[in-house]
Amino acid sequence: MPVIKILPHAEYCPQGTEITAQPGTSICEALLENGIEIEHACEMSCACTTCHVVVRQGFASLGEMDETEEDLLDRAWGLEPDSRLSCQAILSQQDVTIEIPKYTINHAKEMH
Repeated sequence: MPVIKILPHAEYCPQGTEITAQPGTSICEALLENGIEIEHACEMSCACTTCHVVVRQGFASLGEMDETEEDLLDRAWGLEPDSRLSCQAILSQQDVTIEIPKYTINHAKEMH
């Protein structure tokens, strides 16, 4: 099973951590299943950018990006060449390292 290394994020994962997930799982699903409550305002339907992550290692191993994801990423805060929407980034067998950006374009969060 691939390992997802999450770099430290003040709100979601202050110390950073590593989790495992089944191949074929999205990064967003894996994070949520492991108690890392990344934003996902559209409920993982590829309609927003709140689950944006930057893939620091293993980018090429993820499932291919489609046109909808590419278009949405243009609106993400802190966009980088290795950015993905975590709800669309499907794991293969390879480990990945991700960074959750400090901000999103979401102006309101539930449960806060």
